[in-house]
Amino acid sequence: MEHLERFGVSMPAGLLAEFDAAISQAGYANRSEAVRDLARDYLVRRQWATPGGQVAGTITLVYDHHTREVEDTLTALQHDCGDSIVCTTHVHLDHHHCLEAIVVRGRSEEIRAIADRLLSTRGVMHGGLTVTAAAG
Repeated sequence: MEHLERFGVSMPAGLLAEFDAAISQAGYANRSEAVRDLARDYLVRRQWATPGGQVAGTITLVYDHHTREVEDTLTALQHDCGDSIVCTTHVHLDHHHCLEAIVVRGRSEEIRAIADRLLSTRGVMHGGLTVTAAAG
């Protein structure tokens, strides 16, 4: 286990009261756990903002598979990005709609470009990029 460092933080009483209420509602055992999660989240966001930062994430797509050539287009785009795509899961939501969850990793700007290409494909109704990275 890594050595823990203690430090003090000063903040207005009202802000601290709101923070305590929010972390209690979220189920945190104490402030330290919540602050560690905030620090990790900040580091992940910086990694995504850094050109060339090595990141990971998921791209989720919901599309109407009856839209002309949508499946062929999505498959071709994914084959073009094979070095960054780790795996894909395909789910039939109903007779018309499919969901794909695509796990990706690579340089932040490449992953965002892949997500933009997939999400802007004709026939994709909804989706998003969820980002993460290995952070302290």
